[in-house]
Amino acid sequence: MCAYTFTVFVSVFQLLPTAPYRVLDLGGTTAAAGLFLGCLTFSSAFSAPITGHLGDRIGQRRVLLIVSVVLAVCAGSYAFITNYKIMLAVVIVHGLFWSALLSASGAYMAATIPEARRAEGLSYWGLASVLSVATAPALGFWVYRHGWGVLCAELAGLNLLMTVIAWRLPDDRQHDAHHAAATTHRKSGLIEWQVLLLSIAMSLVAFGYGGLTSFSALFADELHVTPRSLFLSVMASAILVGRLTVGRRIDHVGHRRVLLPSFAAPAIGLALLAVAYNRLTLIVAAIAFGSGFGLMYPSYTAYVIGHVGMRRRGAAFGAMLAAFDTGVGTGSTALGWLIHRFGFRQAYFFAAAIALLALPYFMFAERRLGFRSEKL
Repeated sequence: MCAYTFTVFVSVFQLLPTAPYRVLDLGGTTAAAGLFLGCLTFSSAFSAPITGHLGDRIGQRRVLLIVSVVLAVCAGSYAFITNYKIMLAVVIVHGLFWSALLSASGAYMAATIPEARRAEGLSYWGLASVLSVATAPALGFWVYRHGWGVLCAELAGLNLLMTVIAWRLPDDRQHDAHHAAATTHRKSGLIEWQVLLLSIAMSLVAFGYGGLTSFSALFADELHVTPRSLFLSVMASAILVGRLTVGRRIDHVGHRRVLLPSFAAPAIGLALLAVAYNRLTLIVAAIAFGSGFGLMYPSYTAYVIGHVGMRRRGAAFGAMLAAFDTGVGTGSTALGWLIHRFGFRQAYFFAAAIALLALPYFMFAERRLGFRSEKL
């Protein structure tokens, strides 16, 4: 599954930074180029609660197989599209299947990892995406120099490799019974509404993350800090260190006990970024944000999965993905407008204020929605 996830993200993070250039080459505007990521993100967000439920019905491994083939077709089709509007239409379809892939892979991992080490296992698994994001963009631009068609062919090949890896995975329907988690019985439905509402807390943090991925390099340019990717590189390093150290102890310390400060740290990091003025202060802000953001996902996921039924894991992951992607998409869009109107510092202070709401919202929502609280 780490190999599958690494291949998934190497593929998509070669596409995302290069696709805007293709849109421009086809006569699209800068705004249209930005819509490529927006269409993918919002399509994934809106479809995730439903596609997540699909894996619960037909099996997560089967979803991974089907989606890998469809994504190979999508990647290959980009090579033959000569109208950027059609390209944006195809990426909406891409986003539908992308949400199914993320939900199914998360649910498959939750079923595979022993319950007593769930957060630790999710921390390790998450490193596959962190490492791929660190290497894929540079690889994508190198391949793109040889032509857009070459890049699309390579991406299609990676998606077919994903199919082979998924084919080799054990059928999750055969071993689900051996990994049943403690559950809280709730009325089943197409969408896991309780998880979706609770996950708004995560989307409040993702709001700032969306702005960081899009504009932290531009802010570094304004501060005359090099390299321009410094913030994202340090943030990724903080995530890596946090998951290899604290991440190993989450199950022993308690999911909720780690989760609460993980909600608070990103707000501090965004506030520090808003007042950063040189390389050192930028690094400190990146460490603060990354240390909390990196531990938020495994601790939150383990917390939630411990409170939903075994056969609702896909729907739960779909709900979490919907909230997270909505936060990223709205954050990137809203902060872009705020930066244009008021500047970087005011925009990041606003993102910090939004992230600061995550902790009190979570504590309020878990009580109102009936989630159990671990003993601290």
